[in-house]
Amino acid sequence: MRLLLALLPRLQRLERAVDAVIQPLVFAGMAALIATITLQIVSRVLFSAVGWTEEVSRFLLIWITFLGATLAFQRGRHIAVTFVVEALPRRLQRLARIAALLVALSFMIALVVIGYQYMHVQSFQRSASLRLSMTYIYAVIPLAAALMSWYALVDLIEALVAPPDDIDSGSVNAEEPPA
Repeated sequence: MRLLLALLPRLQRLERAVDAVIQPLVFAGMAALIATITLQIVSRVLFSAVGWTEEVSRFLLIWITFLGATLAFQRGRHIAVTFVVEALPRRLQRLARIAALLVALSFMIALVVIGYQYMHVQSFQRSASLRLSMTYIYAVIPLAAALMSWYALVDLIEALVAPPDDIDSGSVNAEEPPA
């Protein structure tokens, strides 16, 4: 337990550093998505349609969705039904939080493995207009699952080392990071 307590600040710093990389990537992806869809609309109305815009916008949306989900997971913003857990005594709340994090961690690790396998199964396929290997598109699945696994692991360590009175039903890092 002491080792985890000593390691926790470093893990939290690394978690914030990963967040500081993902957040601008999602923002840039959103800006690119808006620009691509705008180009698609303008080209259809004024000229002939630009063929690659539909494909790029679809791929951007896939990446934004998965990377945005990692940010939501890190901030404790995914949908959760907490009224049953909140009605429990503090010790049982802590056990429920630890159990939920273990289930989430297990699911994310399974998603890393399955996503990696699926990425390789689809590696021979190329996109229609860009001729881009679909490996790059499907790579976001194991990547996002690995990031969420990391976030779940840090949250689990926080839940294990935190005093029983300090446990809440959401993520310890649920507040927004500074902009």
